[in-house]
Amino acid sequence: MSRKDNKNNPDYSSRGLMWKLLRKHISPSQLIGFSLASLVGLTIVILAVQFHQDVKPLFNDEDSFLRKDYLIITREVSTASTVLQGSNDFTTSDIKDIEKQPWCRKVGRFSSNDYSVEATINVGGGHGMRTMMFFESLPDEFLDVTDRNWKFDPDNPKIPVIISRDYLTLYNFGFAPSQGLPQASELAVSKAVNLRFTLHGNGRVQTFEGILIGFSSRLNTIVVPEDFMEWSNECFGTGAERNPSRLIVEVNSPGDERIGSYFSEHGYQVAGDKMQQSKAQGFLNIIVSIVILVGIIISVLAFFILMLSIYLLLQKNTKKLQDLLVLGYSPDQVSRTYINMVIYINCAVMVVSIILMLMMRAYYMPMLKAMDVNGGSIILSLIVAVIIMALISLGNILAIKRKIKDLWIQSS
Repeated sequence: MSRKDNKNNPDYSSRGLMWKLLRKHISPSQLIGFSLASLVGLTIVILAVQFHQDVKPLFNDEDSFLRKDYLIITREVSTASTVLQGSNDFTTSDIKDIEKQPWCRKVGRFSSNDYSVEATINVGGGHGMRTMMFFESLPDEFLDVTDRNWKFDPDNPKIPVIISRDYLTLYNFGFAPSQGLPQASELAVSKAVNLRFTLHGNGRVQTFEGILIGFSSRLNTIVVPEDFMEWSNECFGTGAERNPSRLIVEVNSPGDERIGSYFSEHGYQVAGDKMQQSKAQGFLNIIVSIVILVGIIISVLAFFILMLSIYLLLQKNTKKLQDLLVLGYSPDQVSRTYINMVIYINCAVMVVSIILMLMMRAYYMPMLKAMDVNGGSIILSLIVAVIIMALISLGNILAIKRKIKDLWIQSS
């Protein structure tokens, strides 16, 4: 069909006439306001969705620090229990009740020595020091230090130990400066320090060589293998079965508020500031939820801003639109130009919003990669953007058609 034929086509003429009417009475400030509001709202929503996709490995990876955490708990020591010499141990029923909680993944028991331990520590070939100390053991799955030498052989009795990294920190930044001693790295300590442990109990005394396996950031204690603890308690201890006084609990949701409530209700104390970290994680989850909610609210407000602009535009052109309907133009023909305008604006907003999201993602991804997180796919964010703008466009189109239909009924 030629251009001249197009001009004689009623559809073509109505579109040209409608565009002239639209261009004459349109309010650019209203459309710009809608576009900016919609752009901000959509960008916030899809950026939050994309950020969630990118950090999801932190929550789903079994080795992630956000996926799980370890809490070391004890019973609260009260004045009454001290005076009456009551027990602060965990019973079997206590442990089973903790294991039934929805936030609990595993529970490990600390076992302690049932005999006296005297340690001799020598640095290099120089003089050393002697002190009384203790041992604790727990299942290997709760350790954050692994080594092939982490085992005990009664035929070649050497005691592997893991000590808290806090102890070395206290030496380097507390004891050493006050005594004029040099600071030491973990590697230097492991090579230079010679350990010897003398065990007293059950009428027996025996000295063992110690092997420093490593330093733990998770455990603030002196850890030995479980097989050694069982063997030594049998040889040097009383042989009596004892309940653990400390537990290590692996939780699957560090920010769960139910954890703190449960511990407070049962009088349990958590070592260190783990509960504060859990509260911070819960607060972070709340902030993310609020950000997403704000984005959705802005998008909804943008929808109503556009609807208000369109209704005002239609109201200004009511008489002319009624004339077109009286002349025989169908409601679909009259509403098509308004619908096209809405679709063009929404598509432009969606494209710009996706570009902004990708720019912001390029900004924070290096920080995630520094934590060995490679991010997720952007497909879900694109789908969300398309769905949101499709729903907004559909709502706009239905409102426009309804308004035009009302005018058509009034002019009939």
